[in-house]
Amino acid sequence: MKSPMSFKGYRRPDGSFGIRNHIAVISTVACANHLAESISRDYPNAVPITHQHGCDQLGKDLDLFFRTLLGIACNGNVAAVLTVGLGCEEISAFDLAKAIEKTGKPVASLIMQEVGGTSDSIIEGRKKLDFLSSSLNLKEEEIDFSKLIIGLECGGSDFSSGIVTNPAVGEAVELMLKEGAKVVFCETTELLGAEEIIRQKSANPGVETFILNKIKQTEEMAVAMGVDIRGAQPSPGNIKGGLSTIEEKSLGAICKVGNSQIQNVLNFAEPCANSGLSFMDTPGNDIESMAGLAAGGAQIMIFTTGRGTPMGFAIVPVIKVTATPRTARIMKENIDVDLSAFFSHGLSIKEAGKMVFNSVIEIAEGNLTKAEMLGHREFAIHRIGPTL
Repeated sequence: MKSPMSFKGYRRPDGSFGIRNHIAVISTVACANHLAESISRDYPNAVPITHQHGCDQLGKDLDLFFRTLLGIACNGNVAAVLTVGLGCEEISAFDLAKAIEKTGKPVASLIMQEVGGTSDSIIEGRKKLDFLSSSLNLKEEEIDFSKLIIGLECGGSDFSSGIVTNPAVGEAVELMLKEGAKVVFCETTELLGAEEIIRQKSANPGVETFILNKIKQTEEMAVAMGVDIRGAQPSPGNIKGGLSTIEEKSLGAICKVGNSQIQNVLNFAEPCANSGLSFMDTPGNDIESMAGLAAGGAQIMIFTTGRGTPMGFAIVPVIKVTATPRTARIMKENIDVDLSAFFSHGLSIKEAGKMVFNSVIEIAEGNLTKAEMLGHREFAIHRIGPTL
């Protein structure tokens, strides 16, 4: 294995770096989803980015939608982009492509209502994809570890999450930060009850105020819907896994950042530009929060799971970590890092953290995660407004 100081990667025209060479085929509206999927078929590097939105959105919700798609296109793991649309939606595929052009990446666009029907649009789209494929940067070069942005996520938490997997990731985070990488954690919902720890870990008053305000807004949103989530646990799987309250879940989740101070704060899908540990305001929903991390620039994600989940992400390798013996056994096909030896063979948290860190290096070097091998390329858009 190479030194953790560097890895092989791809340099992009705007100065960003990637560990994968995807062509993102981005649908700007649900009406173009079939088109994006059909164009991408039979192209190994092409990844369709589809969703159920893109129409009847207004204001800040529409702005967030555009920023998320643009952020996905700007991610270092994306080498080229084809935007496809119907032609009557709020965000034009042409406008999105024009914004992407600023990165210097090869980009093309297609609007079905101008080409004429599904079949002709697929043929035209594949012509454009052929052109984009021929322009890919296939030359790998040595990239410093400090160019990595690593996103942290947890889902399907259980008793082992706060005892083993999240503390192990916390150990790995300290190693990654020591090497200069940027690390981003998220999921505002899973900080409810951990406010005092946030105060202790905030590097400055601005960071503390931002996070505490976001927690308060999340709780107020739940109350407005007639739900009090304090002292409650919304996930049946979490309860079966041994967690009693949202506060208990949050105290386990915050262990992912280790002893590090939170240096920076980000809104959803905001680019991660500053070094150190950052917090991004996202929902607790796994796939939506991962979309925010990817749009913010994360080229790798570490996903701790007690109950087990197969979910990957469209353009970013997702490293699955568990310590629950049954999950490690039953869902072996989906788990990248098995820390269950903590319970059976005396594996220490420090040793477990090193295992997670080594997995990051291997994936950065080009090894595939289990989710990638199995073809998991999930994607979803986070909404903050109603569909009109």
